[in-house]
Amino acid sequence: MTRNERSSLLSIRGFKNMFTAYALASFGDWFDALAIQVLVAYRWGVNPLMLALIPVMMALPAVVFGSFAGTIADRVRKARLMLVCDLITAGLTLCILAAPNMAWLLPLLALRAACGVFHVPAQQALTRQIVPANLLFQATSFNGLVNQSSKVAGPLLGAMTLTALSPQACIILNTAARLLSAALLFPLRQLPVSNQAEESIESMGSGHSAKDSFLRNWREGWLYLFQAKKVLYTMAFGFVGLTALLMIDYQFPTLLRSIDPTNESLIGWLVSAIGAGAVAVLIVLNRLNRIGYGWGLGGGYVLIGAGIALLGLCPPGAGVALLLGLGIMIGIGNGMYMVTQNFILQKETSEHMIGRVFGIQNTIISLVMLAAPLIGGVLITAIEAGRAFMFIGVITALIGLAGIMFRSAIWGAPAPIQDVAAVAGESAGKAL
Repeated sequence: MTRNERSSLLSIRGFKNMFTAYALASFGDWFDALAIQVLVAYRWGVNPLMLALIPVMMALPAVVFGSFAGTIADRVRKARLMLVCDLITAGLTLCILAAPNMAWLLPLLALRAACGVFHVPAQQALTRQIVPANLLFQATSFNGLVNQSSKVAGPLLGAMTLTALSPQACIILNTAARLLSAALLFPLRQLPVSNQAEESIESMGSGHSAKDSFLRNWREGWLYLFQAKKVLYTMAFGFVGLTALLMIDYQFPTLLRSIDPTNESLIGWLVSAIGAGAVAVLIVLNRLNRIGYGWGLGGGYVLIGAGIALLGLCPPGAGVALLLGLGIMIGIGNGMYMVTQNFILQKETSEHMIGRVFGIQNTIISLVMLAAPLIGGVLITAIEAGRAFMFIGVITALIGLAGIMFRSAIWGAPAPIQDVAAVAGESAGKAL
């Protein structure tokens, strides 16, 4: 991103506050996730199946509320919804601090995840609402850059905090980050619903009850998805890849515990390396200002899969430098995949459908999370962590290769970035 583009983006009314609030929330989430994984894997010593229940419980709210949350995000003031979610998340995080065991921890994580179900589509819809179409790629990459930077800083500082203090200290810091995020969103609470959404709500409100209008909006979101082929194919490709990835996503502590059982902070260093790789590739993508859909999605999966498979081959006592190098490889793939997927969903979706599309995506991801982590836990219990990582890594890389080989048939030729305005929706270029 050039200096002028960055300055132009941060000069948009509301974007700087929203962006900073998002950065704080992302930082707190990674700080918190590391602490919880260390707490349950090292301090409580839970087995792989119990570890697998964490993402399952966190996925349940999105399965139930995901697509409806997107519909709500399209119909209400987005910043206000995000603010309320931040405040509730802060309160539930304090409750997690007092959880004595998994029986208390899992329901609290599920309740907190329910707030994220509403927060994510609201944040994506607000980004599309206030950012002009010609800056949409930069905004998407900028958000991704912050997300991945927090993946570096959060676990890195978390590892240091764990060494000096405790997992509980990390959880307290997440609470503070969420409260600061809510404070930054407070001045934006009066930002209106987008013009297209307001017109849709008003037209549907005449002659229909609020319930009928809501259900019609919800149905329209699903119908739109099946008509927007590039969006549909992107979600389908992501579904297949995520099924493989989420089988081992929460099992990194299990693998690292077998490599070095005495180093609790190793998971923090690995996650930081993954974030560093993603930050590096996002900086490059910002300078290129474009990426082919098939190369971004398929190539990202190839690198992620290769890194995971090689991690599975690491013997006990493997050097930290090797583990961090593989983490950087995974991060580069993750950065490529993430920014490409989010850009496709932002660019190929009409403005008034953004919340619903991202809500549906949340539902799909969460459906995968209900089954995949449990399958991964069973697999690791049956054949041990290293072999499971190698098997799933190879599957993921093969999925990526298929995406590259058939990219033209699946996504066609992507439009140039400067032509986004013609495809992205009518009023996206009106900054508030």
